Amino acid sequence: MASRTALLIIDVFSLFDFPGADELAPAAIDAAKEAARIRREFDKRQLPVIYANDNFGDWQRDFPQLVRDCRHNGGSSAEVVKHIGPGAGHYFVLKPKHSAFLATPLAILLAKLKVNQLVLCGMALDSCVLATALDANSREYRTVVARQAVAALPDRRKAALQVLAHSGAAKVLDTPELIKECLG
Repeated sequence: MASRTALLIIDVFSLFDFPGADELAPAAIDAAKEAARIRREFDKRQLPVIYANDNFGDWQRDFPQLVRDCRHNGGSSAEVVKHIGPGAGHYFVLKPKHSAFLATPLAILLAKLKVNQLVLCGMALDSCVLATALDANSREYRTVVARQAVAALPDRRKAALQVLAHSGAAKVLDTPELIKECLG
């Protein structure tokens, strides 16, 4: 079967109102800029782009409202939206916990789109991105993490990348290599 790849952008929309947010925000903005570069390549090839974002326990807010709230929040929240806000034809799922697969329709969406390879971007690398990579691997998706398009607190980044490398859950690639290998 030919490989069909989807871009999964995890938890980029945040109000940055949690402990450590001020330290994570600059990395999140940098990751959003790089994720936007990768997303443009997916859009050019008409490949699926899926946003999986935490609902932050607000069971009455939908995805478009979350994006609007981030835009209106200003600061880092609005900066991220400016770079990686969703476009026409993009998909989204809201998630209640760390993994984009846990209690979401993501697996059904990926099956409908005939996806067997995922490229992961977003934050936090050591939490939601890592949990999603592990779950994707257990579901037998070929999984790639975009090294420059994931954010983590500086003291956690190296450890999370090592876990990915040693667990075999995902391949970690720099953007040019990722574009060549996954989209070439």
